[in-house]
Amino acid sequence: MARAVMATAYGGPEVLDIVEVDVGEPEADDVVIDVRAIGVNPADVKAYSGVWGTDPAQLPKRLGFEAAGVVSAVGASAVGPAGAVQVGDEVIAWQARGAYADQLRVPATIVVPRPRNLSWAQSANLLLVGATAVHTVVAAGVSQGDTVLVHGAAGGVGSMVVQLAVARGARVIGTAAPANHDLVRSLGGEAVTYGDGLAGRVRALVPGGVDAAIDTVGSDEAVDVSLELVEDKSRIASIAAFSRKDSGIKILGAGGDPGDDIRQAARLDLVRLAESGALRVLVATTYPLDDVAKAHRDLTQPHPPGKFALIP
Repeated sequence: MARAVMATAYGGPEVLDIVEVDVGEPEADDVVIDVRAIGVNPADVKAYSGVWGTDPAQLPKRLGFEAAGVVSAVGASAVGPAGAVQVGDEVIAWQARGAYADQLRVPATIVVPRPRNLSWAQSANLLLVGATAVHTVVAAGVSQGDTVLVHGAAGGVGSMVVQLAVARGARVIGTAAPANHDLVRSLGGEAVTYGDGLAGRVRALVPGGVDAAIDTVGSDEAVDVSLELVEDKSRIASIAAFSRKDSGIKILGAGGDPGDDIRQAARLDLVRLAESGALRVLVATTYPLDDVAKAHRDLTQPHPPGKFALIP
C-alpha cells in the first residue's frame, strides 16, 4: 500500500488527509515509481479550494501533477518519450494525476529521464512550470534579437520564461520586487521594479521598444503596460489575465489556448536544457509529505522565490 494525499472536502488545507491507497501491478504500458520528491503548484490548491468548482461527486480527490522518483516496476511494453523505461531508471512523471504520494502507477508515456545534475526537489518541479514557460515563448514568437518584457520574472513560471527567452537569443527585461532584482539578473535578465511608472522605466532601458511581452502575473498593470509598449498585440501572451481576453492578447492555459501539444513536446527539450546547465529550477523549500497542509498554507503567503517540494 502507498500513502497519498486526499482532499476529503472543499475548503482550506485543513481538508487534506493522508490515506493508504493500493497502487497495484503495472499494466502493459504502465510503470510504478517510488517517489523521491513531489512538485507543489498553485493548481494543487485550486483543485480543492473551490476555484475550479465544488462538485461533490469529485470527492475525495487526490492531488498533485508532477513527481520524481525511481522506477520499481514496469509493464511489458512500457515506453516513454525517451524510449523504453527500465526498473531503476530515475525519472520525472508529468502530468501524473494524484502525484502527492510515496508511490505512483502511471502510464509510461508521461515519464521522462530526470536530469542528474538537478536535485530530486528540482526535478519534481521542472516540467509543469517549464512546459508552461515554453508555451509562452512560443506563443509570443520569441526569437534571436528580440527584446521581451516578462512580468513576474522571479516567479515559478516567470523565472523559467526569462531563461528560455535568453536561451533563444532575446534580451529580457523582467519585472520584480527590488529584493529579487539580483535573482533576475542571475537568470540573464535585466530587472525593473513593477508599480506606478513601469512603462517609463522600461522605456528608459529600451528606447528602441519592446518586441514581445509575457505576463505571468495577471494584473491590469501587466496587461496595460504590455499593450502600451508592444506594437503587435499578438505577441503579448498571458497565463493569468483571464479577465482581459477581449484586449487582443493571447490567453494561454485555463480559459484560453491550452497548448497541450507544445507543452508535451517540450518535455525532453527541458530535460536537455537543464542537463546542459542552461536552465535552473528554483526551489525555495521542501516539506515532509506529512506537512502538506503547512506547505499549502505557506504557498498562499509571501515567501522567498522558488518552488516548494514535498518529500515522502
